[in-house]
Amino acid sequence: MSNRELVVLSVGGVRFVTRASTLQQFPESRLAQMLNDDDREFKLVNGEFFVDRDGTLFSYIMDFLRTLQVSLPTDFSDYQRLQREAEFYGLYPLADLLSQEHLLKPRLEILEVRFSLQEMQAFFRIFGSCSTTVETLAAQITVFAGQQSGQSWNSPFPSQKPLVPLPLERPSHHDMAFQCGTDYSAGDQFVARYVSIKPDNRKLINGTNVLGLLLDTLLKDGFRLISTGTVSSEEKVKCYSFERMKRRVGLTVAVNQTPGSSGVAQAKRSQVQKGK
Repeated sequence: MSNRELVVLSVGGVRFVTRASTLQQFPESRLAQMLNDDDREFKLVNGEFFVDRDGTLFSYIMDFLRTLQVSLPTDFSDYQRLQREAEFYGLYPLADLLSQEHLLKPRLEILEVRFSLQEMQAFFRIFGSCSTTVETLAAQITVFAGQQSGQSWNSPFPSQKPLVPLPLERPSHHDMAFQCGTDYSAGDQFVARYVSIKPDNRKLINGTNVLGLLLDTLLKDGFRLISTGTVSSEEKVKCYSFERMKRRVGLTVAVNQTPGSSGVAQAKRSQVQKGK
């Protein structure tokens, strides 16, 4: 059969159309051999291969054959059943990867925002279990400072004087700290700090407004607010706790073929950073 020809499979009543070359990714698998051999598990009916197996799980197997990567939904839980299906089709590299369930399961990510108001200043500190998320969030937040005069800290617009971006405090890879508001220096002069959080272009000086924008940004990024509380009643430090499920790694398979070999595929474990 030519690699350019299309193959139609009906798996448990679910119809799949693919190229022969896709099914031949692993020459020793039953899917590759069914194109040439008479396998009683695969009935050729009206030009379609019928197999009495789970069609929903087979969609993940087809995705693996097309991408050579294990990619499962966040709420996926049928690892043993999918491994059993992979073994049935003779896709042992996939079955081997599925046996490493601890690598494939999504990870619970925790983020904590602490916020306090002190006179005309607001202080923020963010802790995250995933350093990559903290780094990404730190790249979105910019603090601008400038010497101002005759303004209230609730003024919605910064002075026309140039504002200077300030680096965030980074005590560790897992947390950051910044502040906004005004701090009087001498006379009617004071230092004003504005906060901007991408993709929003506004420069906000009011701490409550910055907090609202920060929480909204986290919710849009897939986090879920799980609790609010007060860390210190004396200092009035409020704490907002978030969580989200995040799949961090993917596992890929490399197909090693040498001249004269049967093209045996071997699993190659490599960690691939995923999106949120």
